[in-house]
Amino acid sequence: MLKQVADGVWVRQSEWVWSNTTVVRGDDGLVLVDPGINGAELDQLADDVEQLGLPVVAGFCTHPHWDHLLWHPRFGDVPRYATPAAAEVATEARERAQAMAAESASGIPLDLVALLTPLPADGSPVPGELIEHDAHAVGHAAVLLADRGVLIAGDMLSDVLIPLLDPRRPDGQPAAYRAALDRLEEATRHVDVVIPGHGAVAEGPEVAARFAVDRAYLDALRRGEEPADERWGKRR
Repeated sequence: MLKQVADGVWVRQSEWVWSNTTVVRGDDGLVLVDPGINGAELDQLADDVEQLGLPVVAGFCTHPHWDHLLWHPRFGDVPRYATPAAAEVATEARERAQAMAAESASGIPLDLVALLTPLPADGSPVPGELIEHDAHAVGHAAVLLADRGVLIAGDMLSDVLIPLLDPRRPDGQPAAYRAALDRLEEATRHVDVVIPGHGAVAEGPEVAARFAVDRAYLDALRRGEEPADERWGKRR
């Protein structure tokens, strides 16, 4: 079921790793951000979206990991955007993303996995401002809806997952992650709702708490310590 978290912004959470789909009302219709996860849930999401009474005009993928590359025929044959860097990675890794989707979730339309279009420079029809960074994944982008007080954070600022670093760039990744947190924290000066890719939506004081716990995790890594963090995905 869709839950409205701000004017023209709804969230639906999947059972799979507490994954969040965000639906945003734009000027011409709805934009689906990271829809998921399994086939039955995608079908239910399509039911929920139809009840809003507006057409889906686009999709947006925050980053090129398989669980953010999904789609359903009922959403329509519309552009599915990502940053140019993310779209390139998704295209190159499409077969692997399809294999991971087939292994991890049931009933997913595999032929629709990872079909992305680089977002045009003006960002249309995705509303708001994109904040692109390389934390967690190349071409990762958050969506700042400052007029609605919302930041769609992608796989950042979760209350259930630790900061997951990109294994392809181990040397520079902690620094890149800290830099991304700085940029996102500046953006959240304009918001009171943060929607992570996985976990509960943060509201009010919880927003600052998400930054604090992630910085503590990264600081422990920098000191060469095992982070005292009980979120799921903790290193073993």
